Amino acid sequence: LFVRSIEVAGEGNLSMAFELLKKKLDQEGLFDPKYKKQIPKFPKKIGIVTSETGAAVRDILKIIKSRTSMVDIFIFTVLVQGPDAARDIASTLEFINEKYQDLDVLIVGRGGGSTEDLWAFNEEVLARAVFASSIPIISAVGHETDFTICDFVADRRAPTPSAAAELAVPDTHDLMRRISNVTDRCEHLLSSMVAERRKYLE
Repeated sequence: LFVRSIEVAGEGNLSMAFELLKKKLDQEGLFDPKYKKQIPKFPKKIGIVTSETGAAVRDILKIIKSRTSMVDIFIFTVLVQGPDAARDIASTLEFINEKYQDLDVLIVGRGGGSTEDLWAFNEEVLARAVFASSIPIISAVGHETDFTICDFVADRRAPTPSAAAELAVPDTHDLMRRISNVTDRCEHLLSSMVAERRKYLE
């Protein structure tokens, strides 16, 4: 019996490639927390890098609009699946960093799918583009159980695209309620203090 080659069946080869690249990039320091940029609490401009036809962009826009009306949103359409997807996303990130430096945060990702569907987010060219970005990046790929190389390199990982939108912008309606409550408490305390001083003065 002469064996020319041995391959792991099913998703084995992809899993092996994933682990090898993960180990390589980790050793180079691309996952190191010291390189993670802070996500601004009150962004003014947000970029979304995803497919224009997928559910992810609709989910992100819906969540952002329900939480705040105080941000400008820029959508950058890319391929999110197939052999050209990783390079397309990487070149788009380079373009954004060159032409849209005033963006406060980028959401990069897509909705769920099989390992093969999400593979673009496991490729080295994309990982290096994410690491090189001067704009903070939130990775939002697939579902909660999906992990990609992009997740490890990004400044923040979101379990879903909807969760990424929640991480990217504050809930201004909730903030207004909290400010209103604080204002009411301040007025009540001030009234009490004035009443006390008046009584003392009398």
